[in-house]
Amino acid sequence: MSNTIEKIKCLIIGSGPAGYTAAIYAARANMNPVLYQGMQPGGQLTTTNEVENFPGYVDGVTGPEMMIQLQEQAKRFGADIRDGWATKVDFSGDIHKVWINDTIELHCETVIISTGASAKYLGLPSEQHYLNMGGGVSACAVCDGFFYRNQDVVIVGAGDSACEEAHYLSKLCKKVTMLVRSEKFRASKIMEERVRKTENIEILMNHDTVEVLGDNNVVHAIKALNKTTGETIEIPATGFFVAIGHKPNTDIFKDYITLDETGYIVNTPGTSKTNVEGVFVAGDAADHVYRQAITAAGTGCMAALDAERYLASKE
Repeated sequence: MSNTIEKIKCLIIGSGPAGYTAAIYAARANMNPVLYQGMQPGGQLTTTNEVENFPGYVDGVTGPEMMIQLQEQAKRFGADIRDGWATKVDFSGDIHKVWINDTIELHCETVIISTGASAKYLGLPSEQHYLNMGGGVSACAVCDGFFYRNQDVVIVGAGDSACEEAHYLSKLCKKVTMLVRSEKFRASKIMEERVRKTENIEILMNHDTVEVLGDNNVVHAIKALNKTTGETIEIPATGFFVAIGHKPNTDIFKDYITLDETGYIVNTPGTSKTNVEGVFVAGDAADHVYRQAITAAGTGCMAALDAERYLASKE
């Protein structure tokens, strides 16, 4: 551990639209924010090739390019953007203590948590290959479904989110094949009925994804195993959507911050406030419903404004 303790007025943990927006607002309010980018600088959006639904980008923008622009905008107003990630916190006292990379100890007047959530994937080498290539694997139908208009796609999942995304894709795509890995849905009955009644959604129960097939650049088909018969089939598709859930990156806060049963931070409704005074949350670490860049940016703004008001109340 370092013997040097750094005192910070506003610490932002994590980047992405939420963290960078919080940094922009906090810097403009003379809060001297320090932002640590985390293990994935720029967050989930850095894995998205095209962003066409963020207001202001008439011709669209790549995820990485947008994150660079947000970072530079925050720097322009004086935000201190640093490499590194939080590995330990202690929110038990009036001073909020955070350790970076297990070595740097920070004492913070306010903390904004914008650590996001990580999409769960199947872990297949072929899935990861095409995900990294940006060639047809996605964990967000709302983000990427537009690129598969009038095409055939496959989605894997069995919960409410999977049903919702399959139904969303059905409005854009020619055909949606839904792979349910067990013999029944986990979704609510009303969501299950919705996909079952949608004509261009074909549901294959008790099927596992074996491989994502393609030409090394883009996806052409999905190989699936019928666990009942042992038969392997190939489903023609240009897109493969994984809807098996997200894991919020909140483990280091669980001893101090109230989390829900799936690990998302519980905030006071209509605010970014957590159960700990002076600690705020923005973005997907608290949002399991919308998970969009624009909503994350909005809560980043809220968190900075809430932190500013908190500091003013202590003067």
